Amino acid sequence: MLRVRDAMTREVVTVAPETSAGQAWGLCRERNIRHLPVVEGGRLVGIISDRDLRDLSPPRDTPDQENTLGWVRIRDVMSPEVVTAHPLDTIEHAARVIYENKFNCLPVVADGELVGIITSSDLVRTLVELVGAHGPGSWVEVEVPNEPGTLAGVTDVIRDRHVNITSVLVGPASRATYRTIVLRLETGDPTSVAESLTAAGYVVTSTESTDPTERYLERR
Repeated sequence: MLRVRDAMTREVVTVAPETSAGQAWGLCRERNIRHLPVVEGGRLVGIISDRDLRDLSPPRDTPDQENTLGWVRIRDVMSPEVVTAHPLDTIEHAARVIYENKFNCLPVVADGELVGIITSSDLVRTLVELVGAHGPGSWVEVEVPNEPGTLAGVTDVIRDRHVNITSVLVGPASRATYRTIVLRLETGDPTSVAESLTAAGYVVTSTESTDPTERYLERR
């Protein structure tokens, strides 16, 4: 099972409470980051986003445009109540917290100290790796009765075709008593697999190759 520690960024850019908003904004632009954990004495005390910093800046060409971000301190504008994750939390837990709260990241804290940060981009990268979508292959979608043993039957057919399965996803189907099985395969042409599944009595609802030079797509 994947944990937050397997996907988080360990080298975290942080600021101190007394850092100026201007310095923090410069870090965001220089490092192309959207959130800065605020750390004091090795402990997380808040977080500030690039949006927060942008909101501080007065309109262009006003007298205080150059100075506003210089005199404002992070301590005064940071969010002190920070939702965090633990390195041993599951990726599923972190993703659910980020999704339900519309966050873009979670600082990762262990024993009171900041040890990393996990962002929505980290979660997307992890999802791509989990489903095997970082390389060429193909997808086959099969609709099956929601009964024990159906997944094993589908994978047996694919095994007999000597095709490797990179990942398997299971979700709801259009019919209430059925499930949809989505299989990522290590083949550029899923046609023969789809034909074998159909011959075995399964309902193949779609196939698609991810190879741009050899793209097969069929919707039933």
